[in-house]
Amino acid sequence: MSCRVDIRCCASISHQQAYSTVLSSLISASQTPDSKKEEYRKYLEKSGVIDALTKVLVGLYEEPDRPVNAVDYIKRYMGAPANVDVEALKNDNQELKAEVMDLKKTVEELKATVGETKGEVQRRSCLYYIMSVPFYLCALATAAQ
Repeated sequence: MSCRVDIRCCASISHQQAYSTVLSSLISASQTPDSKKEEYRKYLEKSGVIDALTKVLVGLYEEPDRPVNAVDYIKRYMGAPANVDVEALKNDNQELKAEVMDLKKTVEELKATVGETKGEVQRRSCLYYIMSVPFYLCALATAAQ
């Protein structure tokens, strides 16, 4: 699919006219039925894509020194970070997700251990209480005599 827009015309016209030019170029390049074209046009308009593309293309046209790489210029203009290794970030993300899963597992194991320890402490204190009752009774009996 080939889509050409004459940017020279965009510098001297309004954003709405530039929008129409870009939009008509996009629509004429596609082979979908009219209803789908209209639906897609409305989607692009509503989401602000057409305005953003128009602004970046006008900015590129008005740039006094043409950038060597127009795609990088557009990425920077649109706010993409420069010199970012996407694959390295994806790998880091996967490693961090695996680490989070391991940590969640460790937390669950520790919670289970704490629960067992808590139960053991309660059993021991009950056992201590039960075992100490005869001594108290014996002490009370001795003191009463």
